[in-house]
Amino acid sequence: MATLEFEGKSYDVDEEGYLSDWQNWNEGLAGHMAKLDGLDLTQAHWDVIRFLRDYFQKYQIAPMIKILVKEIGKSLGPEKGNTKYLYELYPAGPAKQACRYAGLPKPTGCV
Repeated sequence: MATLEFEGKSYDVDEEGYLSDWQNWNEGLAGHMAKLDGLDLTQAHWDVIRFLRDYFQKYQIAPMIKILVKEIGKSLGPEKGNTKYLYELYPAGPAKQACRYAGLPKPTGCV
């Protein structure tokens, strides 16, 4: 298993960079992952990351993009619950990239 080093600690990740244990996550690690991808996390990014962590705690699954868009729209409003907005934040794929930063498993249905 691969590891990700951050602040003197090693985190087990899979071959795509997803944490092996979502409970080992912290906000600093999310920012570090984003910086490695050349992204600076804004409040809009954090809104999605926190939404995903809450969703995962409630349902024990990371939502695929279709469900993510629908649920973000319900929770954060229709101006944020659309694929265009989410892809602007997470160009590598909102469900995949945001879940990775949130320390969650890769969403089902994502290739």
